[in-house]
Amino acid sequence: MKTPRLTVLGAGPGDPELLTLKGARVLGEADVILYDALANRELLQHARPEAVLVSVGKRRGMRSFSQDEINALIVEHAHRSGHVVRLKGGDPFVFGRGREEMLYAEAHGLRTDYVPGISSAVAAAGSVGIPVTHRGASEGFRVITATTATGELASSVAEAARSRATTVILMGLGELPSIVRLFCAQGQAETPAAIIQNGTLPTARLVTGTVAELPARALEAGIGAPAIIIIGEVTRLATPAVLTQALPTVFADASYAEVA
Repeated sequence: MKTPRLTVLGAGPGDPELLTLKGARVLGEADVILYDALANRELLQHARPEAVLVSVGKRRGMRSFSQDEINALIVEHAHRSGHVVRLKGGDPFVFGRGREEMLYAEAHGLRTDYVPGISSAVAAAGSVGIPVTHRGASEGFRVITATTATGELASSVAEAARSRATTVILMGLGELPSIVRLFCAQGQAETPAAIIQNGTLPTARLVTGTVAELPARALEAGIGAPAIIIIGEVTRLATPAVLTQALPTVFADASYAEVA
């Protein structure tokens, strides 16, 4: 009998080549892979032919597995087949509920392990030339989610609006008008900002402008999820000269093509 166990694995921000070497090895060892919607399906090529592949992706506005159902599947498959790999987009410990799933598995007798992934919070921004920190522009950054577990706007958004550090907001596109109102109320209407959709992928799209301009610019460009929002001076460092070859890009003005 195989030992029932769970490995929570970070799939990275989208580009399949950004999976870690350890991640590729773990996928090749899995008996069952439960994968999220944000995990690039190309990564499943690392799986053994006999591995069981189960999509448990959760997308806003679509019927999907609840977290309770996913937890139950982890335990069920582990006791039936052995090694379950839970493949989650980005890094599972950055708003990914990875440790939550591990704790549930441990409480039901499973051995657990964690393999980090590259977080979209940093990599998606960097892929379009935006560093989350930059000397003279930002000496720190915070990563927040837009909503709480109950779907309400997170209090951390208001806290971030009072700061001048770089703010990276994950899963925030649906709350963009509320986010913009909070930042504008704190005097940040003219603060540079950006939205990146499908960061690190060939289908990536970038919109830049001021905080106040973001909703209109996102609508004009047809930006959709998955996307991250970045607010701060560092967004001036985006690299439009590189991106115009492959990305549909909307820029507020010529100053966004310059490095301050």
